[in-house]
Amino acid sequence: MKFSEYQAMDATALAKFLADGTLTAADVLETAQRRLQRVNPLINAVILDLYQPGRQQIAAGLPDGPFQGVPFLVKDMDGTLAGTPAAAGSRSLRDYVYDHDSELFHRFREAGVVFLGKTNCPEFGIMAITEPELHGPSRNPWDLHHTPGGSSGGSAAAVAAGVVPVAHAGDGGGSIRIPAAMCGLFGFKPSRGRQPLGPDISEAWNGQVVPHVVSRSVRDSAGFLAATRGRDIGAPYDEPGGDHDFLAALDRPPGPLHVGFSTKAMLGSQMDPECVTAVEQAAELMADLGHDVTEVDLPVNGEEIAMAYLTIVAAGVAASVALTEGLTGVPPRPEQFERPTWFLKQVGEVLSAKELELAKFAVGSMSRAVAHSFDNMDIHISATTAFPPAKIGELGLGRLEKVSLSALRRISAVTGPTTDPIYRQALRQLSAESLARTPNTQVFNMTGQPAMSVPLAMTATGLPIGVQFAARFGAESLLFSVASQLEEARPWFDRVPQL
Repeated sequence: MKFSEYQAMDATALAKFLADGTLTAADVLETAQRRLQRVNPLINAVILDLYQPGRQQIAAGLPDGPFQGVPFLVKDMDGTLAGTPAAAGSRSLRDYVYDHDSELFHRFREAGVVFLGKTNCPEFGIMAITEPELHGPSRNPWDLHHTPGGSSGGSAAAVAAGVVPVAHAGDGGGSIRIPAAMCGLFGFKPSRGRQPLGPDISEAWNGQVVPHVVSRSVRDSAGFLAATRGRDIGAPYDEPGGDHDFLAALDRPPGPLHVGFSTKAMLGSQMDPECVTAVEQAAELMADLGHDVTEVDLPVNGEEIAMAYLTIVAAGVAASVALTEGLTGVPPRPEQFERPTWFLKQVGEVLSAKELELAKFAVGSMSRAVAHSFDNMDIHISATTAFPPAKIGELGLGRLEKVSLSALRRISAVTGPTTDPIYRQALRQLSAESLARTPNTQVFNMTGQPAMSVPLAMTATGLPIGVQFAARFGAESLLFSVASQLEEARPWFDRVPQL
């Protein structure tokens, strides 16, 4: 199979030709592997090659699922694949191998995919870039000097580079939508409770983490959500109700909608002019498509909610670091972790129960206020990121920050981050490097609402810009209907980088 033929098809088209015998799973996998070997030395997206196990999957017989025989990549976190390492970008877990599939990966397997490899991610998914010390930086196929974003940066880079048409991703603060925006892909974060996290995880980051995929086409995203959705046993949240026929929604025009848009940075202060223009043009496009569009800024206290978000993340990181000992039997030591991870672990350890509850209270109050904003609004539009993709290393720690965080490793903290000036200053430095550039995605992780990044714009220098669309809790079908309308009006599938 020629690569040009392979690249011209999404997963849905591949599955059709595989089902009718026009293509064979072995030939398609071979094409994907050739592409992987050609481009991965450039983009460093895949950190574990599973080509041989994939061939064994095919030889053993694939389940009769909707994506039978389609090559697929999974992120090195937000799920486990039996018999493979699951390091989550961390030296502390580099040799740990799980003996079972997570529920989501089991559902991927039952959908018929062939696992080709595992993709790069930042340590424990805490950064909006993919530059882990363990595996080195992933690079954006549109410009190798730039980041593909994070934390699902490896998956996004691989899909954009044509290795696979769709890949697993996970989103705790924008980690599906941010790399999709930076790599010119469609990235969809489902509602809280829509996707399974078990059996090893009940919830993550106070329910903010939701896994799904990044894709080139809208229908692939809808198809994979249809194939994998649903509560797993013991999950703390019920699956949202409403219309679950996501594929049917693609053929259903959304009708005239009430659409709000904002060009502001919700958890930040600055917006790049090209990202502002992308939002304004998206709003104009929605108006041209017959929707009622007005400017609406969501009721979000940026400073308060940013600190609440980071407090919850710090608590989650502290727990993740502690849990490595239960998996490996090795007590956590600073040299096993990157400086920002160890710092967040220290912050999480000194947080009081009261501080965590106050953070959750702030998030809950904001979530209710935002939900009421959708009483008279069907869709809200904002920039997925406040700036185009940064250069590799641009958002890394500077020398002075490295020295200060190394010193913090040796401090036995006795006060909380809100009262300790050392921790407060360092936490502000970290947030300035991450939330300032990606200030809009976290809000919908905290509210639990579905949100998607749509590749509607490009910078003057040829880098992708994504526009974020959000809807009411449980309204995935409405978003897919809007996405299908946008895809028809402003096609992007054939807009691919030339490596």
